[in-house]
Amino acid sequence: MRVGDELLPLEIPVTRTLIVAGAIASRDYQDVHHDAELARQKGSPDVFMNILTTNGLVGRYITDHFGPTAVLRKVAIRLGTPNYPGDTMVLTGRIEAVDGDTATVRVVGANALGRHVTGTVTVTVPGATAAEVAP
Repeated sequence: MRVGDELLPLEIPVTRTLIVAGAIASRDYQDVHHDAELARQKGSPDVFMNILTTNGLVGRYITDHFGPTAVLRKVAIRLGTPNYPGDTMVLTGRIEAVDGDTATVRVVGANALGRHVTGTVTVTVPGATAAEVAP
């Protein structure tokens, strides 16, 4: 883990199933996350992903990169443009700080409309060396 290291991008197809399943799994029953007609009545062109699903995908991105021993210490994200069905979100990351076996990673998730999510994740990889966590 070195400051400036880039994580490999992760492309996530944004399907209607992913949006609805994520909302249900996180017990977010807001109609804008599962009912396209009601979402349109409220001014959205379609259903859109909730923040808890996005948060889970950001966590997956980090643990996929750093491996099964990675422990998420802090996830601080902010939503931007919505994730609608039929789009693709591409997650990218860059290591901003390293302190022993803990790193802070800047994460951006973009879709065709712009940045869907931005933020930082603090992750610890117990006993890891740079060679063990390199992609």
